[in-house]
Amino acid sequence: MPDQLKLISTDFDGTIHTDFGDAPVPLALQDKLADLQARGVLWVINTGRDLASLMESIGRAHLRVLPDYVVTVEREIHQHVGGHFEPVEPWNTNCHHDHGRAFGDSAEDLHELMAGLETRYDANFYADHWSPLCAIARSNAQMDAIQAELETFCKTTPLLVPVRNDVYVRLSHRGYSKGTALREIQRLTGLTPAHTLAAGDHLNDLPMLLPEVARWLVTPANGLPPVKAQVASHGGYLALRSCGDGILEALNRMKV
Repeated sequence: MPDQLKLISTDFDGTIHTDFGDAPVPLALQDKLADLQARGVLWVINTGRDLASLMESIGRAHLRVLPDYVVTVEREIHQHVGGHFEPVEPWNTNCHHDHGRAFGDSAEDLHELMAGLETRYDANFYADHWSPLCAIARSNAQMDAIQAELETFCKTTPLLVPVRNDVYVRLSHRGYSKGTALREIQRLTGLTPAHTLAAGDHLNDLPMLLPEVARWLVTPANGLPPVKAQVASHGGYLALRSCGDGILEALNRMKV
């Protein structure tokens, strides 16, 4: 095992987990992660799901190994303590406060933006606990157009950024992402990007698939073209296999 590898951050859906196959998370990958944890490597699930949804999927997948930390909704951090996950403070409180202030300061503009989007697209627009503007498009092409409008809006509202996964998008505070949450976990654990591997397959994974966040970058064969391009541009590993099999392939290639 490379002596420097001390922290592994993996996206969940499409990176280690799939709804198809005999096991949602390959058993061999679970065994590999358990072995690495036994040797002192920390594992983070870094996902866009909320905590309840992630815990439900972990239960349904019958995981034999649990992560040391989870990052949920691309920004909230929870640590595995005594069989459950506790919020990491003051990060989560600061995250909630900063989002509330950014959304509040832009409330009128966001209301006008959503009203305009609803007249131009037959997508599903709504607000939830994490964002005052969320959208589920009917196609990726439609979401491309919606995302472009959101990016234009955010140029005039620099604290906000669209966070997209497939045909879903929401707004988030620019200071909180899968990348900044992983950097906070590094700070808490005394580790650095030089100790870290990050693996993801979709657009919301891009903030952690950077050399300033992780030394080793991985995407499975099902990674989106922009994800593959970013990983490749930084000398990362493009797996030949999909989802969890691809992450296992990368770990085996590293001889860990």
